[in-house]
Amino acid sequence: MATSLQQADDGMQNYRQPPNNTEAEMGLLGAILENNRAYEKVAEFLRPDHFFDPLHGRIFTAISMLVERGQQANPTTLKNVVDTEEFEEIGGHKYLAELAGATFSVINVKDYGRLIYDLFLRRQLIELGTDVVNHAYSHDPDDSATLQIEGAEQHLYDLATNGDYEGGFQSFAESIRDAVDMAAIAFNRDGALGGVPTKFRQLDLLLGGLHKSDLIILAGRPAMGKTALATNIAFNVANLTDTVIDDQGNEKPIDDPVVGFFSLEMSAEQLASRILAEGAQIASDKIRKGELNQTEFDRLVQTSQKLQKAPLYIDDTPALSVSALRTRARRLKRQHGLGLIVVDYLQLLQSSGVSRDQNRVQEISEITRGLKTLAKELEVPVIALSQLSRAVEQREDKRPQLSDLRESGTIEQDADVVMFIYREEYYLQRAEPSRRADETTEKMNERYMMWEEAMTSVRGLAEVIIAKQRHGPTGTINLRFYPEATKFDNLDDEDGNSNSRNAKSGPQRQGDVPF
Repeated sequence: MATSLQQADDGMQNYRQPPNNTEAEMGLLGAILENNRAYEKVAEFLRPDHFFDPLHGRIFTAISMLVERGQQANPTTLKNVVDTEEFEEIGGHKYLAELAGATFSVINVKDYGRLIYDLFLRRQLIELGTDVVNHAYSHDPDDSATLQIEGAEQHLYDLATNGDYEGGFQSFAESIRDAVDMAAIAFNRDGALGGVPTKFRQLDLLLGGLHKSDLIILAGRPAMGKTALATNIAFNVANLTDTVIDDQGNEKPIDDPVVGFFSLEMSAEQLASRILAEGAQIASDKIRKGELNQTEFDRLVQTSQKLQKAPLYIDDTPALSVSALRTRARRLKRQHGLGLIVVDYLQLLQSSGVSRDQNRVQEISEITRGLKTLAKELEVPVIALSQLSRAVEQREDKRPQLSDLRESGTIEQDADVVMFIYREEYYLQRAEPSRRADETTEKMNERYMMWEEAMTSVRGLAEVIIAKQRHGPTGTINLRFYPEATKFDNLDDEDGNSNSRNAKSGPQRQGDVPF
């Protein structure tokens, strides 16, 4: 079969015929007309517009209509699904009979379909290339080169995935094998986790690590430490130094997973300073102001040299759209691999092609669906930070609930895990007693001592509340928080971590403390 991919030999040196193969199109249609079961081999990925000859596309449409109705498709029955004029336009009974006799082998029908689809993709690439050239020549100031590149990458990815004939059902046996493989990884891994460890012991026990394809929402009110916890997790994952046990019972190191951190709120420099402060155990404001002694500076340099090897990549582009984020994440995975994506934070993302009459809830819905789709597509966990509504501040117990999520409906629906970060210390600090006009010194001192006792019991403590977990239990765990270094850490075992759903730590709730 001759495939037209070369320059035409008719003396028209400046004309190249688009890639096509008429014989393959005729052979495919003829094979289906001879045996309608051949249609099943190409129906999943082949469409009428994939044919180069519009006539063949219309014939394929008519055949599809009959076969999907459960009827026989042949030159005679096709006449019943198209009007007389169109039947004559597609060649009438004579041409259809020629097609039925033109097939080489029904066995080759899938090969015909793949060739037709491949040639269609080539034509689309030519069209895309032409559009890219024309856009590059445009002088629209709103259509920057960066946006054009992202648009071209998006179109290329769509071409690579739409109509992919390698997808579809897989047998239950294959699914079972995948599940057993995942269990084997957890069994052999040091720490017995199926997902990526965060190095926060109680969190890993409750979640089983961060599992690929999961969308994990980390939410909290401002100043609770959302970004700090997300940064700590990203740092821990990028410096995992984890091991698995091989068949001989020997420990084998695992390469550190690559982390992509999309920081829409902070610059890459600010985020790097936080990670550096955590690693060097130095207050971040001291690093920022340069208030370091020689020992601290030497430790800072040593830490920076170590961190330069960490596979952590930061994108601090503001007002990033979901489609642009998806494009950049795909590119990162293609170039370096990818083990975790962190987005700080969800409400600063823009939906793709949002219309004027689309409200914020619809926009957030599109964003969360896009992030969940990205997690499944790239098979990595995605941690997205989210703000909470001010309704938290109106309650006596200010521990967050699922209903406190801003535009909560779709966030809660699309997320596999919803975690809240809560620090009682933050609220107690703002409730420091002041002397009342008609109050004695003794009474004031009594109230102040009660406040100091409450502060002592919660100082440096943070709660991570797992309010939703699609594949496991909910619960609350405690972490140690060092505000100077913006660092979270494990509590010592004697500090009393809890995994029960109703676990509470610290003093009485603020509204119950009489000061």
